[in-house]
Amino acid sequence: MQTPIPVTVLTGFLGAGKTTLLKHMLKAEHGLRLAVIENEFSEAGIDSQLLGDEPVQVMTLANGCVCCSIHGDLTRALFLLLERLDAGEIAFDRLVIECTGLADPAPVAQTFFIDEELRERYILDGIITLVDAAHADVHLTQTIAQAQVGFADRLLLSKTDLVEPATVQALRERLARINGRAAMHVVEQGRIDLGALLDVRGFNLNPDLGANLKPTLRPVLKAATPDRIATLVLRTDKALDIDRLSDFMNGLLETHGTQLLRYKGVLNIAGEDRKLVFQGVLKLYGFDWDAEWAEAEPRESVMVFIADDLPEATIRAGFEALTAE
Repeated sequence: MQTPIPVTVLTGFLGAGKTTLLKHMLKAEHGLRLAVIENEFSEAGIDSQLLGDEPVQVMTLANGCVCCSIHGDLTRALFLLLERLDAGEIAFDRLVIECTGLADPAPVAQTFFIDEELRERYILDGIITLVDAAHADVHLTQTIAQAQVGFADRLLLSKTDLVEPATVQALRERLARINGRAAMHVVEQGRIDLGALLDVRGFNLNPDLGANLKPTLRPVLKAATPDRIATLVLRTDKALDIDRLSDFMNGLLETHGTQLLRYKGVLNIAGEDRKLVFQGVLKLYGFDWDAEWAEAEPRESVMVFIADDLPEATIRAGFEALTAE
């Protein structure tokens, strides 16, 4: 069985530096066999006069990276890369996909869950969102920009040198309210250690919810905020009933599935010695059993929801019902 190719989705605000970051990835001597799918407006990697009118163009660059520029269907480009790879025409073991600044990351993410062959050959590793610190206040008035932040596994702050440190700190706090689980890094002129962007395992079913979650719950009555996207973290040390859990998640997704950008959990199930881990995107989600709880490990269930117009009261009520005696 072939090892799935890890996929990194690069998204972010217009002018935040996606093209600059891609140029760095394509030209750096990093020793990685990367393939990069550029959107049709990109200036990175391939000169525009080389593109022609073909919907998909593929070429290998000097450092061994494979650059694929698309004018249309992402799925077609993904299959074309696999065909070239299997035929020995190109070589790569990682894929980076650039989204336009106005693109919703959801359809890109869903591509790797819906098609069976793509699901077997690729594995979505993480969504990386670039945030322009100099213009974030303007960009974040747009729901699509907030959604890009909400979907992210990593947030890269660019142009921090153009604003005061207090402005950067306020932005960090705002981004943490929108997405409490994404680690933040500063990127300068597209330069960043690629280790911060790769092997994120943001879509793996594993018990790591990250070190960025605050240990306390947010209050039900939220402070006034201009942001539609928000994070809710729920915790309990009581064992959960698995049948109630299934009913809760099915009902929540039926009613609010299109609002739930990302959600993840590590759960202590009554009568089970193993951890139950789950994660999802919109209405697509999965569960799996993980390792046993260690003898001295607190058996705490943690659920994280990042949502558009977060249905907090509904989620809290459902969660409390899971722990009812």
